[in-house]
Amino acid sequence: MTEILGIDIGGTGIKGALVDLDRGELTSERIRILTPKNSTPKNCADVVAKMVHKFRKRLDPEAPIGIAIPGPIVHGTVMFMANLHKSWVGANADDLFSKKLKRPVYLCNDADAAGFAEARYGAAKGVNDLVIVTTLGTGIGSAIIYKGHLIPNTELGHLEIDGHDAETRASSGYKTKKKLSYKEWSKCLQRYYDELEKLFSPDLIVVGGGISKQADKFLPLLKLRPRIVAAKLENQAGIVGAAALAAERMPGYSLPSMTNNEWYNSAE
Repeated sequence: MTEILGIDIGGTGIKGALVDLDRGELTSERIRILTPKNSTPKNCADVVAKMVHKFRKRLDPEAPIGIAIPGPIVHGTVMFMANLHKSWVGANADDLFSKKLKRPVYLCNDADAAGFAEARYGAAKGVNDLVIVTTLGTGIGSAIIYKGHLIPNTELGHLEIDGHDAETRASSGYKTKKKLSYKEWSKCLQRYYDELEKLFSPDLIVVGGGISKQADKFLPLLKLRPRIVAAKLENQAGIVGAAALAAERMPGYSLPSMTNNEWYNSAE
């Protein structure tokens, strides 16, 4: 069994657990520590260091750590940030966290982490074609997976549709703000997913975010060519995906290969 620590840094909480990369399951308790009010990279790194210390007895000292954050990252540098301190923008977060933790660290976008986890272990496991994962929350996060490989840093919640930023008219945050029924909200989602279908022609769309627990109330109302299904990993997706991406990207580590049966049988 290959275990790697996955950590998900959010606007209100920092969550972490050890992950079995063979099964995509947590092998330890999930620890949650409040995100510091002054959520600079340094302050968040201090919290992450405390979390890593709690797992020290089970961690391989050479193993990488995967960390998901709510912002796109290019070559280790954060491009912009919405839910944490603005000083994240332009920071080489990979370098900062690696020095703080004294071990290799791989940072990734939280929606990418969730999407990769769903493709590897969840609702999109085995789909050997184009998958789009969307997370419906205050905004809309997105991940694109093609033949099992992540295409990072997409921001499909910010597509302009009918003159508006898409997430301002289709997120679950918008549903709450406008007090929409599921039937009313489904019309907003239909317009959004119609646009995704037109632009990308995916084979599968996976819908995550907290509201996906009520997927039976709105997914059946959508009429699309591709299948559209609810995510399976729920609030573990960011942790699992961050760990899996760290293993995939770090020299000396790799994910267990998937068999042909795993790729093709679950795609049916």
